[in-house]
Amino acid sequence: MPKFIDLTREIYHRTPNYPGQPPIIKGVWKSHEEAFVDSGNVWGNSVHYFSMPDHGGTHLDAPRHFHKDATSIDKYPLENCYVKGICLDLRHMESRSVISSVHLQEAVEKSGLSIPKGGTILLCTGHHERTFPTPAYSSDNPGLSVDATEWLAEQEIVSFGIDSMRPGPEEGDENALVHKACWERNITHMESLCNLESLIGVGEFLFVGFPLKFSDGTGSPIRAVAIIED
Repeated sequence: MPKFIDLTREIYHRTPNYPGQPPIIKGVWKSHEEAFVDSGNVWGNSVHYFSMPDHGGTHLDAPRHFHKDATSIDKYPLENCYVKGICLDLRHMESRSVISSVHLQEAVEKSGLSIPKGGTILLCTGHHERTFPTPAYSSDNPGLSVDATEWLAEQEIVSFGIDSMRPGPEEGDENALVHKACWERNITHMESLCNLESLIGVGEFLFVGFPLKFSDGTGSPIRAVAIIED
C-alpha cells in the first residue's frame, strides 16, 4: 500500500493568516440538534460555514495572482497539480535569511535526487515546525531570492512549495519580486505547506494538490498530499 503524507494545514476559526488579508472565519450554521427539530424530529444534518481569502491556509497561487491578464485558478491546468516531486532540506537556513540559488543547488546535491521535469520541488525550511502558530510564523521565515526563483524555473518544473506564508523573505521588496519572477518565468508556487520534514530522505514521490474551482480566482486552498510508493 502507498503511504499518504498530509502536507496541509488545518483550517479552523481564526487560523493564522497572511497579514492584511481577511480573517479565516469558521462556524456552525446549523447544529445536529437544530436540524433535528427543523426536520420534524426525523433526522438532523449539521452544516458548517466558512469565509476566507483565496490565499488562506495551504494554497496554490494562480498565475492571476501575479498579473491581471494571467490564468485564473479555475482554468489552471489540473495536470500541474498531480506531478512527481522531491523535497529539499533547508532547515539549516536561519530565520529571515535569504535562500540563494547556490543554497538550492547544494541541497539538491546533498539529496542525491534528480529534479523531475514537469514536476515540483518542495522546500523544507522547518519554519512551520519551529513557529506555528506563534506570531513569528507570519514574519520570520527564510525566503527565496529572485535568483533562486529563476533557478527553480530553469529546472523546468511547474511549481515549487514552501512551509511558510510567503515564498520570499518578509523584509524589503524581495517577496514581491519573487512573485514577479514567477510571472515572468511561467512558474507558480504553493505556500503554507507543513509536515515537509516527513519527506526528507524518502526520495521521489507523487505530489497531489488540487485547487477549488473559484471563478476568476487568484489562488485556492488545496489538500496537499505526498504519496510514497512501497
